[in-house]
Amino acid sequence: MRIGAMRTFAIGSAMAFTLIACSGDDSSTTAPAATVSPSPEESPSAAAPATVELAESDLGSILVDADGMTLYLFEADTDDTSTCYDECADTWPALVDDAPSAGDGLDAALLDTTERDDGELQVTYAGHPLYHYAPDEAPGDTLGQEVGDVWYVVDAEGSAVE
Repeated sequence: MRIGAMRTFAIGSAMAFTLIACSGDDSSTTAPAATVSPSPEESPSAAAPATVELAESDLGSILVDADGMTLYLFEADTDDTSTCYDECADTWPALVDDAPSAGDGLDAALLDTTERDDGELQVTYAGHPLYHYAPDEAPGDTLGQEVGDVWYVVDAEGSAVE
């Protein structure tokens, strides 16, 4: 029983650290001033373009990737600029691609990209950089919804679903 309590404490501590790292505090979510862009051989240029699709969920129609994994917006982001780096990006990986496409029911004119500090192009929808949530394990999971009251799933118009 003692091991179980220690494991629960460790998991809770890790989750609290993640929430703090992703709360929008500029000191922990911005990248260092000097970063190195990946070399051409490190970039996934042969990968298929990211497709942003619309899927039904308990929260209504929301944006997902081609594999059905839920996409989120971060309210701390401004003017299509990502502010989630370092520990934040470990928990909230950016959807990156240089040529995303819009699935049925989505407005392709709202789909775009923005350059991250590391040189990668992050997919945006209606001006919001899009992210996955690492604890989401299966298509349809929405475990990142309302985390820290700053992370939300996105609807077809590009708005946060609250």
